[in-house]
Amino acid sequence: MFITDRGRPAHVLLSIEEYRRLTGGRGNIANLLAMPGLSDIEMEIPPRTERAGAVDLF
Repeated sequence: MFITDRGRPAHVLLSIEEYRRLTGGRGNIANLLAMPGLSDIEMEIPPRTERAGAVDLF
């Protein structure tokens, strides 16, 4: 099923079986993050720099 935006195709609705076939049956993000070998990947996350300010409720 095609879903249009102002008459132009924008999205496609398909069955879960077809989606899994097209994506190779990959799991959700939690399962992907739990894959073996991912602990060997180094990832540096920079510290957050934004700070909360004072709130005037009156």
